[in-house]
Amino acid sequence: MSGNMRQHWLHGFLDVCLLAHGRDYGRGLAERLAEAGFDEVPGGTLYPALLRLEKQALVRTEREASASGPPRKYYELTDLGYATMRERQEAWQQFRAAMSTVVETSSCAPNGQAGRLR
Repeated sequence: MSGNMRQHWLHGFLDVCLLAHGRDYGRGLAERLAEAGFDEVPGGTLYPALLRLEKQALVRTEREASASGPPRKYYELTDLGYATMRERQEAWQQFRAAMSTVVETSSCAPNGQAGRLR
């Protein structure tokens, strides 16, 4: 999958990805996403999403000293964040099933033209 397509999709699902990771600081969250197979998430995308989640009371923040520099701002789910994550996990399962139905049941004609859904 091209990096551009992956970044486009991640942008749409970034909040869910961030809620799924529990307590961590911004750079740690970005590293987890990269380890999961996403390209590097730029700070200009990551931190506005975290701020949005904080404003929605889905995460709370706490600063902790860091052995390697300035204090780190950690993000942790609130009770509302956990409830929202469960709702979004269910919605994701439904969406994924619908996408799988469409994508996996489509066919391409031998001449390269798109086929019809079964």
